[in-house]
Amino acid sequence: MKRFVLAAIVPVLITITSACGGSGSPALRVGTLSDSKPNAYSANGRFTGFDNELLRAIADKQGMKLEFVATDFSAVLGQVANGQFDIGSAGIAQTDARKKTVDFSAAYNYESLGIEAAPQAPVTDENSLAGKRVGVVQGTISDTWLSGTVPAAQVVRFPSDAAVVSALTTRSVDAAVFDKASAEQYATENPALKVTKSITTTVPHGYAVRKGDGELLDKINGGLKQVIADGTWTRLHQQFEPGEAVPAEFRAGQ
Repeated sequence: MKRFVLAAIVPVLITITSACGGSGSPALRVGTLSDSKPNAYSANGRFTGFDNELLRAIADKQGMKLEFVATDFSAVLGQVANGQFDIGSAGIAQTDARKKTVDFSAAYNYESLGIEAAPQAPVTDENSLAGKRVGVVQGTISDTWLSGTVPAAQVVRFPSDAAVVSALTTRSVDAAVFDKASAEQYATENPALKVTKSITTTVPHGYAVRKGDGELLDKINGGLKQVIADGTWTRLHQQFEPGEAVPAEFRAGQ
């Protein structure tokens, strides 16, 4: 959670034309993140990550064209709701509060969290976060989970994963809470960090669309079924999250 270059400052645009889309069809604008590995990030001038590559595969199945735009996670749902983006792709957990703002596709993954800290830090689990400065990305599930689970923690909110990692490595914060896959990625890239506890949930991730846009939702859901059935979901999951088990409902042939 699931971060990014602010669209208001530096809009980063990449247009992706699906193999099946007609040249006269307008591209769907996708609000995504530029630095949230492995779910949604930019590398070598291309938006990639599990969420975005899966959405590309869905678009190919359904003959849709996509234009990816970097934004701030805390803004993306509002931008989908007001029509600035057609789709939000950012490891977005489907909560009741968020469903009041946008509609969501069928689940394509589930939310897991990772508590991260320096190896020598006295941080082992959520109980050890009480009284400590803990970094989170504003508006994410990590933010709401920390505030609700450890009210004694000093929550320090940042606009992006990169900002949280920087604060963690410079010891401006004592610990951080990320999406689990992201936390593990950052620990792999930086030996000065480790994931001290993982928390699994049954909260599904979904692509966000404007409320009432049933036609687009049907296309996304239809394409999702296709990429699960033909094994694309599993292939991409193994590429971006190789250490994670594949839930039964996402296995090929389902």
